Amino acid sequence: MRIGDLAAHTGLTTKTIRFYEDSGLLPPPPRTPGGYRDYPDRTATRLRFVREAQSAGLTLAEIRSVLALRDDGHAPCTHVSTLIHAHLDDIDRRIAELTSARTALRSLADRAADTDPAACGADDICTILSPGKASRRVLRAARPDHRGRPR
Repeated sequence: MRIGDLAAHTGLTTKTIRFYEDSGLLPPPPRTPGGYRDYPDRTATRLRFVREAQSAGLTLAEIRSVLALRDDGHAPCTHVSTLIHAHLDDIDRRIAELTSARTALRSLADRAADTDPAACGADDICTILSPGKASRRVLRAARPDHRGRPR
């Protein structure tokens, strides 16, 4: 199957297919006597897998590792499960960070609603963000610690 036909069949562009090939996600296809790529029919299945894996949040390197296991004749299920759980842990961490940031921002929004701009002194940059130690605790709680976890 020529690259244009494969692109039409999979809904991808020829540029994307060449990129996946250059990235090691597709093995180099045989060439026709005229030098055109001649992809086997199973390439469409592999491309659909790559797109699904990307939709699930896997990186190209992770997808390449799954494909390498399959190409070596091994079922990649355990590896895929490990990758999925790592991505879920990362999402849970990011949700916790965002929840903490939302709490801090709500507190600041409440403070902003109660702030009279006319009461700000010339030496103040912004009393909403820096009125005292209490707000520093709120802002610091929204930032992750050195391990990327919310404080």
